[in-house]
Amino acid sequence: MTLTPAMPLPLIHHPGYTIALPPRHPFPMAKFRVLRNILAVEETGISAEWITPQPANETSLARIHTPAYLRAFLGGSLSEAAQRRSGFRWSEALVARTLLEVGGTLETVEAALATGLACNTAGGTHHAHADAASGYCLINDLAVAAAHALAHGWADRILILDLDVHQGDGTARLFRHDQRVFTFSMHGAANFPARKQHSDLDIALPRGTDDAAYLYQLMASLPPLLVQFAPDLVLYDAGVDVHADDRLGHLELTDNGLFARDHYVLTTCRDAQIPVAAVIGGGYDRDLEALAQRHAQLHRAASQLI
Repeated sequence: MTLTPAMPLPLIHHPGYTIALPPRHPFPMAKFRVLRNILAVEETGISAEWITPQPANETSLARIHTPAYLRAFLGGSLSEAAQRRSGFRWSEALVARTLLEVGGTLETVEAALATGLACNTAGGTHHAHADAASGYCLINDLAVAAAHALAHGWADRILILDLDVHQGDGTARLFRHDQRVFTFSMHGAANFPARKQHSDLDIALPRGTDDAAYLYQLMASLPPLLVQFAPDLVLYDAGVDVHADDRLGHLELTDNGLFARDHYVLTTCRDAQIPVAAVIGGGYDRDLEALAQRHAQLHRAASQLI
């Protein structure tokens, strides 16, 4: 399925993606609002079809997460240890925000299957496990979206292409026995999580990996994977914490390298006629404008395929 020239790019966003956090909280929650503002004044956003998602329902979440964890998270009874592991203090606002983000990724999948390509302005919470939050990830939106598409018969084989700098450990663990979902994580070797899981394909990169070395690895891996696994849908986590200026990344990609990566992924999948649902993944910088500009490279690359 491919985009037609007259078809606007679906961009999924909800103002509820951003909520208030304590001052100097390490998670850059406001980046979602800043990203929307950046795209709003660019041709990428002006010509797009903006879609406002609904919150994910518990039926969708329960395909991935355990009843006990959902009761604790949704009902506000997470232990202190569980809250520390998540990176957030629990609140009703946090629950509402999380359900909107997951709903956004579900909407992104539906739009991608209808048009060939769609992008969320949030998502990529790949550290969440079936029974626990971890690393600022409360519900695994990638896993929930994959399970949702499978349950509805929209796809038989799904590739989760995770290019965040951190390994998609939650996603890998959730689908380790499900041959319908192929998990591919290309990440920094010396980075969170300390204990890695086994994806179907892991590529661990050394500190200091630059644009050329990064793209070489990606170009050597993605085309044969698309042929061998032949997915009906790609869920793409376009984390920008691989950038040289990211606080947590330790790789050396440039702005141009981010754009080249995203353009290559989207073009390669388009040429193979595989729909892509893209989420923005991780990115950590106190300079929210600079960070949101990095995330916007995904949407700019996508808009060039219209």
